[in-house]
Amino acid sequence: VQLQASGGGLVQAGGSLRLGCAASGGTLDNYAAGWFRQAPGKEREFVAAIRRSGGTTAYADSVKGRFTISRDNAKNTVYLQMNGLRPEDTAVYYCAVRDRGWGQLAHNYDYWGKGTLVTVSS
Repeated sequence: VQLQASGGGLVQAGGSLRLGCAASGGTLDNYAAGWFRQAPGKEREFVAAIRRSGGTTAYADSVKGRFTISRDNAKNTVYLQMNGLRPEDTAVYYCAVRDRGWGQLAHNYDYWGKGTLVTVSS
């Protein structure tokens, strides 16, 4: 399966963005999905995850209450709605999927998209 992330850009602190991750070459409802991010000079970190059915989600403490992960299996797309953005949210955001289980560990994800850059100005 191939993943294409989109929706990144430049936004002022307090603003919102919605990232999308479109899948092709496979049916997204066969996979759990996650979003990760990597800021300059830092390691990649978990942001949010969602089960295949979409009924259960998980978030990093740093984004809980501000970000929402969702999925539309009919559109083969996973979303990350980001509200209340802060300068420390600046990073390249990556979507990923896995065909077994779900969770926060990046090394358990099977397929990764190219990232989309989010820049939050103060």
